[in-house]
Parts: sequence; structure tokens; C-alpha cells
Amino acid sequence: MVIPATSIEYLNVTVETAPADVDLTGTPPQFQFLPDTNRSNPALADWLDGEWDGADTARILIGPTTDAPLTRGAWHVWVRIDPPNDEHVVRRAGTLTVT
Repeated sequence: MVIPATSIEYLNVTVETAPADVDLTGTPPQFQFLPDTNRSNPALADWLDGEWDGADTARILIGPTTDAPLTRGAWHVWVRIDPPNDEHVVRRAGTLTVT
């Protein structure tokens, strides 16, 4: 996905790794954005809360004046869900380019 740096909009991510038969509505998805040059996994303390927009779609508002004011460049998008069971799912969801 490519967006201009001045845009404020929702970034939607389909969560295909949700455990079967587990209700995630009480557990907000979390997001983290790492610069394209950073090849490490996300740090534990830097997650941003998102929200569910349907059964398997997580979203977060990005852009200036939001909790995710991304600057120009390429960003790795990570999503984390913590369902009410033993799993703690972290996945790289793709790359976002801000122009």
C-alpha cells in the first residue's frame, strides 16, 4: 500500500492467523511499524492499539496527528493479537510506503 505523508486514514489488515473458534472481539489488535531498514522483530514496549473492523480485519488510524504519524519511507507493518488462550500471535502483515 502507498499513501501520502499528509493523509490520515485507516490501515486495514486481514488477520488470517486467528485461532479457530476463538472470539477476538474482547482483545484489541495491536500494530507496530518498523522502518524498512530494520530487520529485527518488534520490541515488546512499542505496540499501538488498533480495533477490529469485522471478524478478521484489524485496523489502525495512521497519519499526522495520530498515534502512528509515519514519516516518508517504507515501513514493515506488524500485527499482534493475544487471544484468550495460550497463544500470542505476532505476524508481519506487509509493507507500507509513505510518500
